[in-house]
Amino acid sequence: MWARSFLGIVTLVLVVQDAAAFKAHDFKTCSQSGFCRRGRALAQRAQEAKSSWTSPYSIEPTSVVLEEGAVVKAGVKSSLYPEINFGLEVRIQEDGVVRVRMDEASGLHKRYDEAASWALISNPVTSRSVKWTVGKKDIRAVYGTKKDIEVVISYQPLQVTLYRNGKEQVVVNGQGLLHMEHFRKKPEPPAPKTEGSEEQTVIEPPNPRAWFEGDKEDDLWEETFGTWTDSKPKGPESLSVDINFPNHGFVYGIPQHATRLALPSTKGESPTFTDPYRLYNADVFEYLASSPVSLYGSIPLMHAHSEDSTVAVFHLVGSETWIDVSHDSEKSTQTHWVSESGILDLFILPGPTPDEVFAQYARLTGTPVLPAQFSLGYHQCRWNYVSSEDVRTVNKRFDEEDIPMDVLWLDIEYSPDHKYFIWNEKTFPDPVEMINDVAATGRKMVVIVDPHLKRDSSYPVFEKAKELGVLVKPKGGEGEYEGWCWPGSSSWVDFFNPGAWDWWKSLFKPYQLEGGAWSWTQSTEDVHIWNDMNEPSVFNGPEITMPKDNVHHGGWEHRDIHNINGMLYSNLTWQALAVRSDPPKRPFVLTRSFFAGSQRFGAMWTGDNLGTWEHMAVGVKMVLANSIAGLSFAGSDVGGFFGNPDPEMLVRWYQVGAFAPFFRAHAHIDTKRREPYLLASPHKDIVYSILRLRYAMLPVWYTAFRETTVTGVPILRPQYIVFPKDKNGFDIDDQYYIGSSGLLVKPVTQKDVTETNVYLSDDQIYYDYFSFATYRGTPKGKHITVPAALHQIPLFIRGGSIVSTRERPRRASSRMAYDPFTLRVALSKDDTAKGDLYLDDGETYTHQQGQYVWRQFVAEKNKKGGKGIRISSTDLGKLKPTEAVEGAPGLTTYDPKNVYAKTLEDRNVRVEKFIVLGLKNKPKSVKVEETGEELAWDYIPGAASTDKKGGMAATLIIKDPKVKITSDWSVLIL
Repeated sequence: MWARSFLGIVTLVLVVQDAAAFKAHDFKTCSQSGFCRRGRALAQRAQEAKSSWTSPYSIEPTSVVLEEGAVVKAGVKSSLYPEINFGLEVRIQEDGVVRVRMDEASGLHKRYDEAASWALISNPVTSRSVKWTVGKKDIRAVYGTKKDIEVVISYQPLQVTLYRNGKEQVVVNGQGLLHMEHFRKKPEPPAPKTEGSEEQTVIEPPNPRAWFEGDKEDDLWEETFGTWTDSKPKGPESLSVDINFPNHGFVYGIPQHATRLALPSTKGESPTFTDPYRLYNADVFEYLASSPVSLYGSIPLMHAHSEDSTVAVFHLVGSETWIDVSHDSEKSTQTHWVSESGILDLFILPGPTPDEVFAQYARLTGTPVLPAQFSLGYHQCRWNYVSSEDVRTVNKRFDEEDIPMDVLWLDIEYSPDHKYFIWNEKTFPDPVEMINDVAATGRKMVVIVDPHLKRDSSYPVFEKAKELGVLVKPKGGEGEYEGWCWPGSSSWVDFFNPGAWDWWKSLFKPYQLEGGAWSWTQSTEDVHIWNDMNEPSVFNGPEITMPKDNVHHGGWEHRDIHNINGMLYSNLTWQALAVRSDPPKRPFVLTRSFFAGSQRFGAMWTGDNLGTWEHMAVGVKMVLANSIAGLSFAGSDVGGFFGNPDPEMLVRWYQVGAFAPFFRAHAHIDTKRREPYLLASPHKDIVYSILRLRYAMLPVWYTAFRETTVTGVPILRPQYIVFPKDKNGFDIDDQYYIGSSGLLVKPVTQKDVTETNVYLSDDQIYYDYFSFATYRGTPKGKHITVPAALHQIPLFIRGGSIVSTRERPRRASSRMAYDPFTLRVALSKDDTAKGDLYLDDGETYTHQQGQYVWRQFVAEKNKKGGKGIRISSTDLGKLKPTEAVEGAPGLTTYDPKNVYAKTLEDRNVRVEKFIVLGLKNKPKSVKVEETGEELAWDYIPGAASTDKKGGMAATLIIKDPKVKITSDWSVLIL
């Protein structure tokens, strides 16, 4: 988190600076990065050579070995360096995913090969049924339930191709850009000329490798950027590989970048960007709203999509990576990946549907854990609430104004001199009492803990880390690395060192730190944690981060693990909170930096955005991109971190935030206070209604989270996921569906809007959530214009959906545990609908032992008598007890005793209202089938529009049918 002024540390003014825009000079472009420059130049030479270009890498046929299971191993040679040996391993996993690994064999040094140990949940199981066939020119395997998938490993040049039904899906090294720079000895400098010796002309022999590597060495042994020098003690070790999708015109993923969901081109004719996409976790001050510049997190996963299929590649490398994307047409995409270090460890996910790709990726890196329910409510934050009384006042104002809110946050100023785990006794003299006062209203608190430790002998956390020897080391590996961050002179814990793990977890347990300081123990289990600055951010470091030649546990350089670093920090924090209570309760941890697998450890946000319309709009796209890469629990700061949004912008931003999985308002220390109650009417009233809508829809969000924790399918779903064969929706990223709820939202992210355009992919009825106005799509897709004045949110229920809400206003989600439900039944054009509802205690892990309620609601034509509509409830927990993706932490058992369900039954948790939309005729009778009891109801007839494009749905409101949420029942509409 950056500032316009650094509180109390004048020496950092020159580092942080008073800036008003993105500082491009702080961060490298490809042309300023030696290995990227080399990789791009290689691609340029290949393009210029065209058909005469061929890869120097090939398989030695005599080296091919087939191991037990679907495993191929082979030696690889490069014609450039025949004396260097490389090893290739290709294996096909049980679920059809293809893993391609290549490493240098017996090199001078070891390449970093541990990224998989941090990102993967387990070592994938190799298929026992797939068999390889070894030929003279290649090795092949055919598999799949329809025998429609084929993998071909070509010998010369080396190439790996995935086919489906004879059609190329993914081609690795098809353009011949594979290059693994081998380790080598640094050339000795020429001997100095002695006095009196004659000058001799040395004629350099022609470089036989220049056609591929270029005719000059380019930053192989040392590299400078600004005032920093990277010593590169192991010399060049970059990895280049082209991965092409010959029959897929759209690619998505590789977050985090501020750009469109369907990734624009960086090469080819008229590219959108001239630099490749960069994956290098960085603290980017006031980032641009449209750029390939790397931001806070990196997930090297890319989806490729067409009308025929979806595939993906997961390039598991933890070092800085640049990715060029070019589109030959709407039907083909080429990508070129260049990483600074690491082995080739590439997973090819064959799909062929989006849902299957999500499941395949989830089996590798895991699904999100089911979050604590409070974390899906509204979070109120700013830098900074300045005292315990300030916290109490904000909390009280929310209650006085009857505004729902679940979490109050504290930024860095709660700690003296930014010594995390210690309270400032002047401004927060009574932390436990303050936390308990907030908890008494059913709310939680989140407190920031950053990774930098102030180098101060009176700071027990730093002293203990130093004593344990678990701090990151500078180049050479001696002592502790010293950099500058919020506390001034700082050091960083090396979370790759197992010696740090138990100690870190112990810091969150309720006991006093040595020395009797005002300590973290002055806290309770109602406090959760925010991990910021974990890229890591180093104010006086190269590109505002650590030098690449810093040393971590095992002797690995920071360059090898940079993109993984932030995930380990939030991982260990999450584990610390998970073990602090008995029985365990679900932690909430927010992280800024992330990597593949971070979804297992909590939520992320899109960092320090600006209070502009452009940042509001791109935040939606960024959250969608993160969702596709597994990180569903995502959101952007409502209102923008920087700036003072006017009331109209703030209202629109609350509308955006209310339809993101993570919903937090946050602001910079220099901004005006903008808590919702400070707004004037009508803007205040609109924001209040938005917040109450979020809370009414918490059952929708919680049910959607349950689904992603067991299937891997994201919570927010753009058009291409829901309608994968509708090419008109492949480039749409400003509207999306929420889980399987049938809810379609189109946030408004422009000024002075009174109406907006929404795309409907299918021939189905869509109901306005608020007015019940109807719109009808077509089989070929259709754009509609809908009202979108400031108080209106374009939100629709797709016909065929049943949406469960809790409509009673409460001040926190914890107060809603036994509230009744309203069911909105949006009938399809065929008079059917269905939806599900998931409930558990929202706090513990008892749901993993079967303590939950999971109901399915179905509306269908009444089969008895052939008239009317029958709405029924059945128990999905009994029907689908083992639905989860293998390895997912979700529903894997069902407890027939189910104490949680019994509690809801005893508390008479029921459906208090049905709203049935789209009935063809006015009913004559509405009753509960099991008892025959007639129910009270009102009916409002529908109305056709004058332009025949839509109208108003007929609406049936059934009043308090008294059917329990835990029971099987049927309501007949006759």
